[in-house]
Amino acid sequence: MPTAREALLRSALAALADLPWSAIRMVDVASGAGVSRQTLYNEFGSKDGLARALMRREADRYLHGVERLLGERADAADRLVAVAEWTVGEARARPLLRALLTGCWGEWLPAPPPARA
Repeated sequence: MPTAREALLRSALAALADLPWSAIRMVDVASGAGVSRQTLYNEFGSKDGLARALMRREADRYLHGVERLLGERADAADRLVAVAEWTVGEARARPLLRALLTGCWGEWLPAPPPARA
């Protein structure tokens, strides 16, 4: 059974399949995860916090995949080709990852807030 945090991230990702980020309501994300809105705010603090967590999750999944591929092959050229091919396929299938890698956010994706100084 997923944690409340994981259920909320899945719910937010599912909502992004149908709505632009600006139209996604926190109450709907919480409802989709089967938790209260207060639980969502306790977990992420705000909609920006939820966006940051979604981006962090996508980046972590990507980096784990790269690490796995790099460990599977001995030849450096083979490793680079494997990572490049896998990256293209993953970016095609995962819009948030594609946005992270390209910087092309659009209205359908939660652009990360500016970095803190």
